[in-house]
Amino acid sequence: MGVILIIEDSPASATGHSRRPPVKTLTDHLANYASYHRDRRNVATHFVGIPLIVLGLVVLLSRPTLNLAGVPLSPAMGVTALALAYYFALDLFFALVMTALFALALWLGAWSATLPIPIWSAIGVGGFFIGWVIQFIGHVYEGRKPAFFDDIASLLIGPLFVVAEAMFLLGLLGGLRSDIEQRAGSLRA
Repeated sequence: MGVILIIEDSPASATGHSRRPPVKTLTDHLANYASYHRDRRNVATHFVGIPLIVLGLVVLLSRPTLNLAGVPLSPAMGVTALALAYYFALDLFFALVMTALFALALWLGAWSATLPIPIWSAIGVGGFFIGWVIQFIGHVYEGRKPAFFDDIASLLIGPLFVVAEAMFLLGLLGGLRSDIEQRAGSLRA
């Protein structure tokens, strides 16, 4: 008598484990990020630090520019397009908000690129560096390392977290807030 081995072509094996990693949703990413940010003082530092980091990076990547058919293109535009593609894959609403915010950042970057190099670099490096200092001060309050030490995707989730927290402060997206707090816990004073 022989043994017949049946292999099913299903997403889960006989042990119930998925053969490929599950795709994380926006809520998954935000809840994971929020679990590293439960101290209100830390969250407050992120409202300043993350925009400074993003703006600093966009400013620094706004040089050099290449004119293609009269349209100035910069590395900042390419990096922004990649980030926005990721955001659109996660959530349309947040992607549209981030598109508007990145448009402002790109405008500031393009403006700063017209300034003398010392001023342009001071704006970019200064914003980037000061933003990270503020972030690390926040994590002293939190008593926990930043999320990106464990999940590099958190570098892209940070700006979404700030937008989500701003929406929560405005009384919007209560369902998302509840889902995140259920997974990560409530904010601490």
